[in-house]
Amino acid sequence: MEKEVKTTCPYCGVGCGVIAKVAEDGKVSVKGDPDHPSNFGRLCSKGSALGETVDLDGRLLYPEVSGERVEWEQALDLVAQQFSDAINEHGPDSVAFYVSGQLLTEDYYIANKLMKGFIGSANIDTNSRLCMSSSVAGHRRAFGSDTVPGTYEDIELADLVTLTGSNLAWCHPVIYQRLATAKAARPGMKVVVIDPRRTMTSDIADLHLAIRPDSDVALFVGLFEHLIASNAIDQNYIAEHTNGFAEAFTAATGVSFNEVLDMTGLPAMQLREFYRLFATTEKVVTCYSQGVNQSSSGTDKVNAIINCHLATGRIGGPGMGPFSLTGQPNAMGGREVGGLANMLAAHMAIESAEDRDRVQRFWHAPTIAEKPGLKAVDMFRAVADGRIKALWIMATNPVVSMPDADAVEAAIKACPFVVVSDVLKSTDTARHAHVLLPSLGWGEKSGTVTNSERRISRQRSFLDAPGEARADWWQLAEVAQRMGFTQAFNFAANAEIFDEHAALSAFENSGNRDFDIGAYVGMNHQAYDELSPFQWPQPAGREIDVTRFFAKGGFYHADGKARFIAVEPVAADRTCADYPFTLNTGRIRDQWHTMTRTGKSARLSSHIAEPFAELHPRDAIEIGVGNAGLVEIESPHGKAVVRALITERQARGSIFVPMHWNDQFAAKARIDAVVAPLTDAISGQPASKNVAVAARRFKAARYGFAVSAAKPDHLEAAYWALAKAEGGWRVELAFDQPVEDWCTWCRSTFAIPENVEPLGYADQQSGDLRLAFFDGKRLLAALFLAREPVAVARNWAISQLTAEHTNLRKRFALVAGRPGADKPDPGATVCSCFGVGVNQIVAAVRGGCHSVEAVGKELNAGTNCGSCRAEIRGIIDGCLAAAAE
Repeated sequence: MEKEVKTTCPYCGVGCGVIAKVAEDGKVSVKGDPDHPSNFGRLCSKGSALGETVDLDGRLLYPEVSGERVEWEQALDLVAQQFSDAINEHGPDSVAFYVSGQLLTEDYYIANKLMKGFIGSANIDTNSRLCMSSSVAGHRRAFGSDTVPGTYEDIELADLVTLTGSNLAWCHPVIYQRLATAKAARPGMKVVVIDPRRTMTSDIADLHLAIRPDSDVALFVGLFEHLIASNAIDQNYIAEHTNGFAEAFTAATGVSFNEVLDMTGLPAMQLREFYRLFATTEKVVTCYSQGVNQSSSGTDKVNAIINCHLATGRIGGPGMGPFSLTGQPNAMGGREVGGLANMLAAHMAIESAEDRDRVQRFWHAPTIAEKPGLKAVDMFRAVADGRIKALWIMATNPVVSMPDADAVEAAIKACPFVVVSDVLKSTDTARHAHVLLPSLGWGEKSGTVTNSERRISRQRSFLDAPGEARADWWQLAEVAQRMGFTQAFNFAANAEIFDEHAALSAFENSGNRDFDIGAYVGMNHQAYDELSPFQWPQPAGREIDVTRFFAKGGFYHADGKARFIAVEPVAADRTCADYPFTLNTGRIRDQWHTMTRTGKSARLSSHIAEPFAELHPRDAIEIGVGNAGLVEIESPHGKAVVRALITERQARGSIFVPMHWNDQFAAKARIDAVVAPLTDAISGQPASKNVAVAARRFKAARYGFAVSAAKPDHLEAAYWALAKAEGGWRVELAFDQPVEDWCTWCRSTFAIPENVEPLGYADQQSGDLRLAFFDGKRLLAALFLAREPVAVARNWAISQLTAEHTNLRKRFALVAGRPGADKPDPGATVCSCFGVGVNQIVAAVRGGCHSVEAVGKELNAGTNCGSCRAEIRGIIDGCLAAAAE
């Protein structure tokens, strides 16, 4: 029977509403929920492709111990016993949980309760440490609480939106589209983008400030001083609602305008224009994300931004305020339940004896953690040196995502007891687990998540649990009961956990804590199932529709006042003669984290199918690498090999590499193995965007490209990158050693039967070699080899996996690597939503489509999620410029 269910997207922190439809044949399709106040029906390319990612390929369906399937009872007993033994022998700090912003709030709540209130340690941290903990620290220093003051609507209402350290167009596409729509409706709105790279977000910018890496503090300290000098500050707000202004002012006046120019590398005219815009515009929103947070000075960056908003009183009113854009779907929910090692539940402070007592009494807990636990980087150091004896990793892949990832992998391998709860059986982390526990995935699990604007929404199940997969909260509660804490963890349903979570938020809360959802205490299961999205706070007995904080003060320090934080710029250049480049890591448009979900979608892999390094053209010349060549990136911690993408969007001396690829999809592309374990001293967040590295050409004797109906196995090549494709798989290849028999290599790699003979072509002089294997009308695999990067039309070659090859002419056309006139090559995919390639867009431009809107009308490209619109505009501009020459 066909059904539709309203749920929430599991990707970024925007928290888009999704309507999932399950057809009678079980096929899942999705569309945006027009009633959800986060997205009003919009979805990005990743959200639009969710229906393609819910298959059971590679799923972990049953508990395993040492690689063998076992019953749940045996696995849970073992986990409880091993953790109890470690605690009894070595103390509570000998065990740790490493959890994830992918967990639902109910999962997070149980994990935090078990570790901090019943085991008695704060050794629970989360991959959210890697993306937003500097925001948490900055909020708490300034506001006395981890409070996001504003709402998404403020971005639309502002007259000036500053985007710093945020590639909004690719990382939060739906918010980008809301901003773009608002700017189109009010052309007077100004957008300033602050980023060392000219990203696709810069397409919307009136001003792009290409600052030097980690010079944000200098930029905003200079702005703070300018606001004071130009009398743009709100002296009444400062006097009534803040403390520490004099100290912050003294620190700022120690940095001259010329020093800001020198630190940021900006032209004086650009810097003055930004300062003028900010000073003269009342409605200003400053959005920031990983470029601010992922830094050894991340917390100071956050406070430098907040200082400017406090000084002008531009906070908490419509269209104004600092706005932290959260990376993960439930990083905010994790913060609410105290999922970070230095926090307590319900936004209470672990350093407060009063808060510790309150939480312990509410939980009726035998103990409570009395000091902060180990933050992520320090936690894995403790695993490495033996202090941590038992480790439980949930819904995350630290062997890929942690800095110094090779050392993290070695630590996990050496740990006496490792539990991994995940949906996939084979990940870079799961391969080292003693116990694997099968978890529910999106579409199967049910609970709540909180987005960047403090909006709590329901994720609802619409698929049956596969195999013996179980909810993460259930796994934790079962282990807790086996450890002797039966009564405190005797939950029968997720609604009961949410009720306790809501009750704790209201417990002894007279308005002295920001997080309060007491209005939802006592809901029955049906009310929980039907829960509509809402923003907190929602205290009992008082209905609040739209929530903003701090327009009239009301901060959460003991005196009710905010704190200016005196921050000082520090030198940020870490390069040296041996490591002369600055590595910046981050996300791309169509992939997510370590690709365990997005890697299942052929559509999402069609835009960018392999790991790459963005290089400035002059840097590429200096290291001797050409476009589409291979480049080796190395630091003292590790190395990676990726494809070179040469572009003037990248600043000289800097290299950008995405963080997604791992050993399941590439030979050596775990870029976080290259990143140093350097962290912010306050937040503990790693500095993933300013890493000194060396870059050199990776010398290959042969380059290759292949398509295969079967998933390739045991890829024997110096470089390979694997991606899902329509009808099978695509593989980029490079070889540094000769292969004696390519037919044998193909049979082994692509599972070609011995009785299938290849159709081939070889040119000894050029080094070109092409092989294709057919089973009747069906292409099994094709391999294209050359001494330089292979120039075959890739999307056309991929389409041959689903084509019928009924005659030799079609087969020889494939071997030749050239599309026929009846099947033109669409070119590299630009619009994933509609599968539109660059060649199609170029043809449309040459046919008279000279605007993004005209291309959209002709090809549909850019008319769904809009993430590709900046790229389309770049193609149009390039075509028109070429035509004018």
